[in-house]
Amino acid sequence: MPATAQPPEGHYADCPNGHRIHYLDHGEGPVVVFLHGSGPGASGYSNFRGNYPHWVEQGFRCLVVDLIGFGYSDKPANVEYSLALFVECLKQTLDIVGVQRCAVVGNSLGGAVGTGLALAFPALVERLILMAPGGMSAREEYLDMPGMQKMFAVYFSEDGVTATSMRDLFESALVYDPQHITDALIEERMHVMALMNSQVMLTMDIPYLPERLAELNCPVLAFWGTRDRMMPDSGLLALMHHCANMKIIVLSECGHWAMVEHAAVFNAQCLAFLAEAE
Repeated sequence: MPATAQPPEGHYADCPNGHRIHYLDHGEGPVVVFLHGSGPGASGYSNFRGNYPHWVEQGFRCLVVDLIGFGYSDKPANVEYSLALFVECLKQTLDIVGVQRCAVVGNSLGGAVGTGLALAFPALVERLILMAPGGMSAREEYLDMPGMQKMFAVYFSEDGVTATSMRDLFESALVYDPQHITDALIEERMHVMALMNSQVMLTMDIPYLPERLAELNCPVLAFWGTRDRMMPDSGLLALMHHCANMKIIVLSECGHWAMVEHAAVFNAQCLAFLAEAE
């Protein structure tokens, strides 16, 4: 497949910790920070291309960040990718950009990072939107999930990640309806995959977060797909039992990517949630 499509390149923050973080910056108004999930070829743009342009039109400044190890951000091969590292790089990026208050939108890994940011810097995060966030179940439960098993099999196969294996992974593990896995998406992700190394997936360490959810002092909106093959349902229950001031939207005919498979519903519900702060 010719590499004709690729995520747009935006801005870079040279963080005090020595890492360089890429982000897109569009619109004016209250700041919303978008944090993507993990997996082969992941970037902020690939996760949220169907969301943030509409939010810009509705009067928000959207920062679409590539987490360290992904997208166009640095991918050091000599660090361990802990939640603390993800949060540190994100906070330093926001400091450089001059963000003092923001809403955070996080999918999967990005949901864990957004939660970690809100816990570490409660004065910064005024609203939190989570889509099947990581860190809400025990590690062994994640590893038992068929989607997670397939992702690691594809990521660390002898042949490496190919366009064919990536499409098969996305269609079978990340979405309910495969029509959402387009040629353009695969091309974009393969472009980023060529820039990645295995360190981020080998050393990623996201702690068990439910016991800290009660510390969140901002309103939370959470989405969960009933056909999610990546995250165990115990994560949904953890949010229900431990998180205060929260609304949960459960979507049928939906896998791990609520913001992709139900973009119109997702955008509308999120914008209504953000409007409550005005």
